[in-house]
Amino acid sequence: MMILARFEAERQALAMMDHHNIAKVFDAGVTDTGRPYFVMELVRGVPITNYCDTKKLSPDERLELFVQTCRAIQHAHTKGIVHRDIKPSNILVTLNDGTPTVKVIDFGLAKALHETNQLNDRTLFTQYGQVVGTLAYMSPEQAEMNTLDIDTRTDVYSLGVVFYELLTGSTPISTPPYMAAANLAAAEAGKWRSRDR
Repeated sequence: MMILARFEAERQALAMMDHHNIAKVFDAGVTDTGRPYFVMELVRGVPITNYCDTKKLSPDERLELFVQTCRAIQHAHTKGIVHRDIKPSNILVTLNDGTPTVKVIDFGLAKALHETNQLNDRTLFTQYGQVVGTLAYMSPEQAEMNTLDIDTRTDVYSLGVVFYELLTGSTPISTPPYMAAANLAAAEAGKWRSRDR
């Protein structure tokens, strides 16, 4: 059920946006067997960090690609959508007439900022104690598993982490300790839930 909800959220989020740096949706619907589907642009690309490292791009060239990413996320924000899972593997670089072009993908964890833009009933709120996103790129408020304070700033934080990695080759916080802290927080949340029963 959660997978279908996220699938529907991504379909709706992509349908609301029209930006050349965001993968486009061409069609959507439900099959005869009741399975939802959407047809989207095929992006033949590689994660932005891989592309920059393979091509040995200069800091200025990396910045040019990063600016494209920021413009795509800004467009999402103007449509009232927070991505919530910005990371290199969701920022693909493809060639358009020989020019490197960013395509932001995977709006499956997107969150609507306003009830009027609600993607669907299940995506506006996240179950307490459930980590949503990728820990190494996650803002502190998102890592706290409290969706009440999640807004565009969480994407800005994640963009900062990606840019840091583009320039230095690693994320500012190494994954193992971050994972340990998140697992501890989830375990504590689980204890409080069991006490309430």
